[in-house]
Amino acid sequence: MWSALNVAHTPEKTFTDYTRWRLLVNDGGRHTWHYLRTDEELARWPQNEVDRFWLGMKTTMPDLPPAKDPLDAARNGYKYYKELQSHDGHWAGEYGGPMFLIPGLVIGSYVTGMTFKLEERLEMIRYLMNRANPDDGGWGIHVEGHSTVFGTGLNYTALRLLGVDKDHPVCVRARGTLHKLGGATSIPAWGKFWLSILNCYDWEGNNPVPPELWALPDWLSFHPHKWWIHVRNVYIPMSYLYGVRYQMEENDLILSLREELYPEDFYSIDWPAQRNNVNKADEYAPHTALLDTVNAILSSYEHCCFPPLRRAGLARAYQLIVMEDENTGYQTLGPVSKMFNLIARAHAEGPDSFAYKEHAIKRQDFMWIGAEGMMMCGTNGSQLWDTGFITQALVESGLANEEENKESLIKALGWLDQAQIRSDPKHYQEAYRHTTKGAWGFSTTEQGYTVSDCTGEGLKASMYLQFELEFTPKLISKERMCDAVDVMLSLQNPNGGFASYELVRGPRWLEWLNPAEVFGNIMTEYCYPECTTSVITALAIFRKHFPDYRSKDIARTLKHAIQYLHNEQGADGGWVGSWGICFTYAMQFALESLSLVGETYSTSNYSRKACEFLLSHQREDGGWGESYKSCEQSVWVEHENTQVVQTCWAVMALMYAKYPDPEPIEKGVRLVMSRQRPDGSWPQEAIEGVFNKTCAIAYPNFKFSFPIWMLGKAHHYLAALKLTSTSNGKANGSGNGYTNERP
Repeated sequence: MWSALNVAHTPEKTFTDYTRWRLLVNDGGRHTWHYLRTDEELARWPQNEVDRFWLGMKTTMPDLPPAKDPLDAARNGYKYYKELQSHDGHWAGEYGGPMFLIPGLVIGSYVTGMTFKLEERLEMIRYLMNRANPDDGGWGIHVEGHSTVFGTGLNYTALRLLGVDKDHPVCVRARGTLHKLGGATSIPAWGKFWLSILNCYDWEGNNPVPPELWALPDWLSFHPHKWWIHVRNVYIPMSYLYGVRYQMEENDLILSLREELYPEDFYSIDWPAQRNNVNKADEYAPHTALLDTVNAILSSYEHCCFPPLRRAGLARAYQLIVMEDENTGYQTLGPVSKMFNLIARAHAEGPDSFAYKEHAIKRQDFMWIGAEGMMMCGTNGSQLWDTGFITQALVESGLANEEENKESLIKALGWLDQAQIRSDPKHYQEAYRHTTKGAWGFSTTEQGYTVSDCTGEGLKASMYLQFELEFTPKLISKERMCDAVDVMLSLQNPNGGFASYELVRGPRWLEWLNPAEVFGNIMTEYCYPECTTSVITALAIFRKHFPDYRSKDIARTLKHAIQYLHNEQGADGGWVGSWGICFTYAMQFALESLSLVGETYSTSNYSRKACEFLLSHQREDGGWGESYKSCEQSVWVEHENTQVVQTCWAVMALMYAKYPDPEPIEKGVRLVMSRQRPDGSWPQEAIEGVFNKTCAIAYPNFKFSFPIWMLGKAHHYLAALKLTSTSNGKANGSGNGYTNERP
């Protein structure tokens, strides 16, 4: 369908003219990239600093005078970062990292006849070339992972669909790695499914995904509406596509891929024998005996399925697909469900339908171009998350009150105001949704999903901006803040903890039915220290301003949440993070929330143990660094390099705990200052985030928000420690000692 392309052998040089790319920000924070082909377009729409920064081009930001102290370094950081604020008040950014997303984007578009611009195809090819493993040419589940069949098989397929010749060096090398791994027969379940849609894997090689599950009574303990929402929303369209056995029509490229993906003859493969064939390079969550038994029963059912029940299941699954599209403005919850929904809507309604056209428009929101090329993001952005953190950083550091920053903060508050979700979904209980009225989501109001910690951070940022600063308008009313509190109170689970999007609905044994093999803890919601602590923090601050609103409910919620947090602390003093890497991330949130209920280093054994745990991992250079493998293993795994962002999390944790010794804090401050560039920015280091144990994901705005936050906060914290030490007649033990000399 797409023409063959003559592609350079190496990706060092851009495949398009980067001076012609522009980021359009509109409609409450939508991000879409556009390539300008004419000089007239270039004249009407000049490139700005935001474009240049995210494209990896040289910005015009000047070098700044060297910082004299931590606050000065934070100020320099915000002078740079302020220039990256969008006109509507939020901060745009990449949300890449997973390497199984572009293949879904490409395969889903290919099989439905949805086109890409030539420049988009070229830069997606370049991104895949840049992200190939330098050792063997394959791809992993994320950009820092080892080569797997899942990553290599799907990204090889994507390259071929995008127009790269099979004899191109990148394909030859990747194909060699794939064949060394045994070929695509052992690709995990989601890979089998994508290749089956493409007609490059037989449907008989898949374990069943029957749509009849959606026709079962809701009260059943294993009903899919009790699954975790991301898994639920992926398997709704998967069940529809499996039920109709959707597959691309054969063409020359499909026939060629059947030869390229397998070292053996495609037509001689015993497909039913491949259902549980998962390569050890991929496997994180092996099948349980229960899952294999259920799959065997469902496979038998597929040979004699009851047509009326199949039709009822398909109808219900399709109804849920439509409701999800309409609830989210066709953004959907995430990129995998996005493309599966597109295929289902195209199958049912065709390419001339309203749904198909809306999916084509909103597909752009997931496509982001960076220095390495064009990727697919993990959602339509992280707009609220990034804006919430930098605004809190500016208030806690004191930079918010500096005259030159006031306009920026007013704009940010304006964006937070419109980012709060004002109503419940169009399709609410019938689509198994949790309330959204008063919530903040991860990205935009259009996407429209309640997230517990995003609601907490959104409310906290809004309260900071409206109550701690005298110059800001009061845009968000008490009533709307109370709505946010109502949402958070509705999300507490019986154990006191908070999950991500909803209450925990299903039993823990559902995890024994995890069919995805490459992810952990996906089948039901889980309570998370990070989500719980964001809610604790927001509620603790809220009741200071509004002590009469649901005071007993808030007190009871906080008490149980703190008990949960105590119970989740490891024997070594650490908390395991599930959304950032890893212990340093979770512990910053945990120690902040404990401090707001009076638990600090001097008053709480929990806080003291946590500080001691952190200090045991501080390095000689003053910083901290842990690998994403900490998340996989739930134990601290050192990164080969010290990380600025993780150092900031650790130092902030110590300060929230009111750790009394300035030395480890000063050492962390010096490390972060030493890595600041002359223009105030910090270089990108290792990936910052993670989900479902195994998949790392990028939060590149963290390298601004958390250094600015930590340095500004540390300036005041260390000054207070020095004052206390002096008043007690003790020697301070260190002078200023700060430079931003760069190694």
